[in-house]
Amino acid sequence: MTFFDSSQQTDLIRRDLVIGSRRFSNYWWGIVTGLGGIGFLIVGLSSRLGFDLLPFFSSSKIVFFPQGLVMCFYGGVAILISLYIWLTILWSVGGGYNEFNKQDGQMRIFRWGFPGQYRRIDIVESLGDIEAIKVDIQEGVNPRRVIYVRLKGQREIPLTGIGQPLTLAEIERQAADLAGFLQVALEGLS
Repeated sequence: MTFFDSSQQTDLIRRDLVIGSRRFSNYWWGIVTGLGGIGFLIVGLSSRLGFDLLPFFSSSKIVFFPQGLVMCFYGGVAILISLYIWLTILWSVGGGYNEFNKQDGQMRIFRWGFPGQYRRIDIVESLGDIEAIKVDIQEGVNPRRVIYVRLKGQREIPLTGIGQPLTLAEIERQAADLAGFLQVALEGLS
């Protein structure tokens, strides 16, 4: 699996699509937290009303204060978290593409953000400003494996999306392919 959804390449143009928030794990957690939140909220409300709103959610042994109240609170929080996840999926936050166009001599990094002034993140740079492709690998409890494009002036722009870290072999292959296409140095691998 790559950090790109798909890649389109010719001799002059390379375009890598980035999935962003529309990953399987986000759909999974949106469903799980939403259903769990609804369940907690129904049991909490049932304990307050004194009868079961749904027959398979029994609240007969739950006293509204404090257990039912706490269940309503956790249910509401879970529903809000689920709503947030579904909105990021709907808005495709983090999704976009990386395009390297030798014909026009430009690199374009495009991502969708949250609605507002900076919804469209569109970075356009000259291919001549690219000094190297850099790989940053940090192992440990929270591993990080990111591919950057390093521009003149030591500015680095991340190319990889957020998600599960790729294998070392996969990140090395993708970085080497991109460095080969752009004919620039590859840094960070030893």
